[in-house]
Amino acid sequence: MIRSILAVAALAFAVPAVAAEPARGVTDAEIVIGTYTDLSGVTAMWGVNNSNSWRMVFDQVNAAGGINGRKIKYIVEDNQYQVPRSVQAANKLINRDGVFIMVANGGTPMNNAVMPDQIAKGVANIFPLTSARSMYEPLNHLKFGLGSSYYDQVRAGLKYFVEQRGKKQVCTMAQDTDFGRDVTDGVKDQLKAENITLTGATLHKPTDTDFSASVARMHDANCDLLVLGTIVRDSVQIISAVHKTGWNVDMMGAAASYDDVVAGVPGETTEGFYAMTPMLFVAETGATPEVKAFSAAYRKEFGKEPNFAAQIGFTGAQVVVQALKNAGKSLTPDSFVASMEGIKDYRDIFGSPVISFSSTKHQGSNQSFLCVVKNGHWQTVEAEPLGY
Repeated sequence: MIRSILAVAALAFAVPAVAAEPARGVTDAEIVIGTYTDLSGVTAMWGVNNSNSWRMVFDQVNAAGGINGRKIKYIVEDNQYQVPRSVQAANKLINRDGVFIMVANGGTPMNNAVMPDQIAKGVANIFPLTSARSMYEPLNHLKFGLGSSYYDQVRAGLKYFVEQRGKKQVCTMAQDTDFGRDVTDGVKDQLKAENITLTGATLHKPTDTDFSASVARMHDANCDLLVLGTIVRDSVQIISAVHKTGWNVDMMGAAASYDDVVAGVPGETTEGFYAMTPMLFVAETGATPEVKAFSAAYRKEFGKEPNFAAQIGFTGAQVVVQALKNAGKSLTPDSFVASMEGIKDYRDIFGSPVISFSSTKHQGSNQSFLCVVKNGHWQTVEAEPLGY
């Protein structure tokens, strides 16, 4: 009887263990990564160039043999900067394509609409193409932001203007959106820290085009600094409206207005306009060999010069590739997150603020550069990034 029991026990221990179910989007040969972003809408200049760089980096990785024996399959869907299209695209990427992670998803309201279901499905949201705080707050093990938020940017910039330039009559002109509220929240919180009261504020729809009345209100409020929660078109329109009145007032935007289109408006319309940015655009002229190599590779593959969004994409893709490599052969959501949290003091080729993560910090950096438009181009005001 005892021998029978021992025999059964031995047989039980001899049965091979059932292999763990592979992570979604991961096979022995492939890692599936997805993105929804604007390829044909109002912010296509950002979405196209940014996703191009992600694709270029992944193609280079694949050409070199992949990551721990796996090639990256990269799928990009066009959301046209619209929430319904983003939900539709994300549903396809998650449920039909079975992506392992999603990267560089475009737009603040789009990410906010998609993320609850995305996170519930266990799909990490990595370095979305927006600087909203909700991309990394509240802390969630599947949410990572690359650089400073709009909130961080305006707080750091406002601290500089109040303490270094003596500004006291601060006003805001912002979109009535999640993005605009991040900007105005940053202004209000920094003014509170400086013991200053907000002088005036206006809100507008992203589609508004006439700002003459709003500018008149801010002029009558005697503002000495306008902080703009605007993107490209409305930034230019507000700056133009201010100049038409002959009002000489300093204006500062966040990263959404740090764009060559804003700097290059004919007639020196935007000359002297300030913007905060989590990373600097580095022109190929006079750049390091690494930046020149990036620009040449991008130009060869896509037939045009890389813009600022392309440089952001390159840095983000490099960090993700490093995390995938460090996660090792046994790639799971948990091993990938642990690898991301293990990245410390990462420096990109563009001179951006140092990027670091931890189990309690999923924002790469909260520092920003202050830039100003001079002669149709962005120039740094301070060589070092600013914080608050």
